[in-house]
Amino acid sequence: MKTEERAARRVHHRTAAYWTMAAVCLIGGIAAVGLGDYPLSPAQVISAMLGADGDFARTVVVEWRLPRVSVALAFGAALATSGALFQSLTRNPLGSPDVIGFATGSYTGALIATALGGSTYLATGGGALGGGLATAIVVYALARKDGIDAFRLIVVGIGVTAMLHAFNIFLLMRMRQEVAMTAAIWGAGSIGLIGWDRAIPAIVALGLLAPLVGLCAPALRQLELGDDAAGAHGVKVESARLAVLGIGVGLTAIVTAAAGPIAFISLAAPQIAKRIVRAAGVPLLASALLGAMLLLAADLVAQFALPVAVPAGAVTVVLGGIYLVDLMIREARRLR
Repeated sequence: MKTEERAARRVHHRTAAYWTMAAVCLIGGIAAVGLGDYPLSPAQVISAMLGADGDFARTVVVEWRLPRVSVALAFGAALATSGALFQSLTRNPLGSPDVIGFATGSYTGALIATALGGSTYLATGGGALGGGLATAIVVYALARKDGIDAFRLIVVGIGVTAMLHAFNIFLLMRMRQEVAMTAAIWGAGSIGLIGWDRAIPAIVALGLLAPLVGLCAPALRQLELGDDAAGAHGVKVESARLAVLGIGVGLTAIVTAAAGPIAFISLAAPQIAKRIVRAAGVPLLASALLGAMLLLAADLVAQFALPVAVPAGAVTVVLGGIYLVDLMIREARRLR
C-alpha cells in the first residue's frame, strides 16, 4: 500500500509540475509582451491581440513584441529538447549540442553561407543545417569504435568545438567589415531583431520536427538502458541513434539559423527539469517547458535588468557558466 501511495504522490507531483511550468510559460509570455517603453497590462495585451484595443496597441503587441516573445519560448523549448535528446543518447549530463560541437557546427555552416553571399534566412538556414549535420557526422565517425562510448563522444565533440571556434574566427576576420560585425552580433545569440518574416518559418519548421521527437521517444528510452538492452527489446540501435542525432541537430540548426548560437539552454534545462519532475530519465516535455521559461527569462534580463541591452545569448552564457561549475562540483563529489 505504501508503494502505491508513493507512486501516486510521484504522479501527482509530476502532473502538478508540468501544469505549473506550462502556466508560467503562458503567463510569463503575456506579461513579457506588456513590458517596454509603452507598458501594457495583461488585459490590454490580450485585448490588443484580439484586435479590440486600438491600432497602435495592436501594432506594439502583434508586430513589435509578440515575435520576440514567441521565438524566445519556441527556441528555448527547441534547444532544451535537443539537449534532452543528446543527454539521453549519451547518458551524460554534459552531452548537449553546445558542448559536443553541433551548435558550433551549425554556426560555422551559417557563417560559410553568409561569406558566400547568402544573406537570406533560407541560405543561412540551409548552411546551419548542413554545418550541424556535417559536424555530427564527423564527431560520430571519430567517436565510433566498436559502438559509441558516451565519454569518447563528448571528448571528441569538445575537441571539434575548439577547432570550429578557431575556424569561425578566421571566417569573421576574412569577411568585409560590415558583414563581419553583423555576423558577430548575430553570433552572440540575439532574438531582439527577429520579426515575423523569420519567426514564422522557424516556428513552423520546429513544429514539423515536434512529432518526430515524440516518435523517437520510445526508442530513446530503450537506448538509455544501453545498446545491448535496447537491441534485446527489438530496437535497431544504429538507426535509432542516427534518427535522434538528426532530429537533435535539426532543432539546434533551426534556432542557430534564426538567432545565432544560444549557449547553455541545451545543457542546463534538461537536468533542472529532471530534478523538478523527479524523473528517472531526462524528460523531453518538461525539458521543453523549462527551456522556454529559461530563454524568456534570459531575454527579459537582457532587455530590462542591465544598464545596456545585450543579446539574450550573453545572459545564457553567464548563467550557463555558473550552472556548469556547479555541475562539475556535484559530479566530482559523486565520484569520490
